[in-house]
Amino acid sequence: MNDERFQKTELTVWVGIAGNIALACLNVIIGFMSQSKALLADAVHSASEAVSSSSALIKQRTEEGAPQEAYPNRHDKKISITSILMSIVILVLGVELGISTIKSIWVDVEHAPKVYALVAIGISLLVKEIMFQYTYRKGKRLGSQELIANSWGHRSDIYSSIVALIGVLGALIGNYLNISFLYYLDSLAGLFISLMVLKMGYSLLKEALHTKMDYVLLQEDAAELIAAVQMIKGVITVDDLQAREHGHYVVVDIKISVNPRVSVWEGHEVSKKIKQQLMKRFHHVSDVFVQVNPYDAGYPYKNNTDTELNEFPSVIH
Repeated sequence: MNDERFQKTELTVWVGIAGNIALACLNVIIGFMSQSKALLADAVHSASEAVSSSSALIKQRTEEGAPQEAYPNRHDKKISITSILMSIVILVLGVELGISTIKSIWVDVEHAPKVYALVAIGISLLVKEIMFQYTYRKGKRLGSQELIANSWGHRSDIYSSIVALIGVLGALIGNYLNISFLYYLDSLAGLFISLMVLKMGYSLLKEALHTKMDYVLLQEDAAELIAAVQMIKGVITVDDLQAREHGHYVVVDIKISVNPRVSVWEGHEVSKKIKQQLMKRFHHVSDVFVQVNPYDAGYPYKNNTDTELNEFPSVIH
């Protein structure tokens, strides 16, 4: 079930990445043809959003395929390096875009963009809203916080298109009314979008650099999670608990021991109850993975099995 959920989540993210790449290509072509800095900037923002989604997808796939024992060492480092590289790419795009836009402002702007730039912006707004609705609804249906967070990335991308719309429309109005200084609105919109790209890159870089610190802070709160698990009927001991941060939410990996005499169904019921209780009580917990082990009472275990194991709690009475 978890594999099916992961595949659906991954497919939804890929749809968003493909959509942003397609929009970036469209806006680059129309941006050069219409000579609109705002539209070119919107293309860069869409490309940056695709890079950001790719970084999140790589992180998710790495963690999904990694053994639990790998946390938080080797795989955390790989994920952090990937996220840092992706963040640097976005920052470079933002800087290059900002420099190009400032140069265009410094030189006198002699004309407004072509009218068909508005068509490209209209298409961008429509596609981005569709991607937002699709990703958000899919995230709600699958109970996936990563998809919901990704959907808000599409919403922020809509804001960049709105800024581009204001810039292009203002410049076209200036052309219609023969007010030349309004031509600068197109370039100013491009400059504002470049700042949005820089902010996106900075946020991703900051999150990547603080991944290790976030893990340590979560370890300090593990005692409360363990106490909640130990209160659940059927749990004898909590052998291990690790909580790791995925953006704005937390995933819990836990190993518990139960009575060796319980059935597979009973062990499954205990793990299901643990997941339900933790996600209900701790709203920042988005997913729980439970490993159920038979309790080992120690030596001489076999000599006291009949007398002591009956005292251990079980789901069925």
